[in-house]
Amino acid sequence: MGTHVIKMPDIGEGIAEVELSQWHVKVGDMVVEDQVLADVMTDKAMVDIPSPVHGKVISLGGQPGEVMAVGSILISIEVEGTGNVKESAQPVAVKEAPVAAPKVEAVVESKPVAAPRPAAACQGPMVAREADERPLASPAVRKHALDLGIQLRLVRGSGPAGRVLHEDLEAWLAQGQSNASTATAAYAQRNDEEQIPVIGMRRKIAQRMQDATQRAAHFSYVEEIDVTAVEELRAHLNEKHGATRGKLTLLPFLVRALVVALRDFPQINARYDDEAQVITRLGAVHVGVATQADIGLMVPVVRHAETRSLWDSAAEISRLATAARTGKASRDELSGSTITLTSLGALGGIVSTPVLNLPEVAIVGVNKIVERPMVVKGQIVIRKMMNLSSSFDHRVVDGMDAAQFIQAVRGLLEQPATLFVD
Repeated sequence: MGTHVIKMPDIGEGIAEVELSQWHVKVGDMVVEDQVLADVMTDKAMVDIPSPVHGKVISLGGQPGEVMAVGSILISIEVEGTGNVKESAQPVAVKEAPVAAPKVEAVVESKPVAAPRPAAACQGPMVAREADERPLASPAVRKHALDLGIQLRLVRGSGPAGRVLHEDLEAWLAQGQSNASTATAAYAQRNDEEQIPVIGMRRKIAQRMQDATQRAAHFSYVEEIDVTAVEELRAHLNEKHGATRGKLTLLPFLVRALVVALRDFPQINARYDDEAQVITRLGAVHVGVATQADIGLMVPVVRHAETRSLWDSAAEISRLATAARTGKASRDELSGSTITLTSLGALGGIVSTPVLNLPEVAIVGVNKIVERPMVVKGQIVIRKMMNLSSSFDHRVVDGMDAAQFIQAVRGLLEQPATLFVD
């Protein structure tokens, strides 16, 4: 038997340090080639580290949240044959990370590294945990258990290190062990606390948001838009072409409106380097589309939106959103935007104050669409109304320019034919 040492890889772009975000294995696990061992976080994206060999994990080189240098030892695996460590070499001192603690598992739900065993087969008698002992479980599983009235500490977990999975809750219910002993769980007094380390993507988001609010001079501008006409156009296009070209959401129309409006407001399609005191105005419109993923908020970029049709934009937005949510978006796909579009969809509320995505100088926030009575040509009619809540960097963008820009976007959406008139 030999030892195969895997080092923190050089992920490129001159990155010298990488944050270890999450382990998918523990000491003693058997792993196979291409199995994901760990997630690491760069400034731009989450990266999977796969195993190049079959073998048994004998040591781990760090703990989640630790910043590790490129080239440092990440993991050691016992393999058949000689491995890649010479027998004459001195043993390498490697820190073993403890089995993932509950407070770390609460940050991000792990991706499975092997086909899970059927939950019912894993389920045995209830677990005898102490009243204050917290079993390993993701936030989603904890909420699911609370909704079902199940005391999580009584459920045997079938996941890594005994972590409780959704399947374990279902198996518990199937065995009839649920509400009989926990009917009052939803009303029980609670004194538990949970400490969640700010690591991985959450730490990157926190740093970027703090940096943006400290450095930029934010101001917001809100305007309501009558989207009845553009929604009618969208419905018509979906009915006529949806089966062959794909369904359109409102986002491609918003992207097109930004592209057209920015022709007259180049100072808004810009980046500001406040250290060099240089504003760069760009002809290309690279629209960042804020996307909520399990690991946090990500902003994949629709590049050269000025060249795209509605369906091309729709397909690219969908592709990028899927890549971001599944953790497959590349660094290039998550960088280089010139203006950002953010939307919470049906949860968008009536107004928001979005935070700039530095070094950009503008972000356009989309609020939910609601039907309201409006006065049109002296008549009260029902119209579909939506607010745009946008923020700008006042160091670069004057208030008048911001207002005129949003009014231009409003005019384009209220008269959607003008979106396609050059």
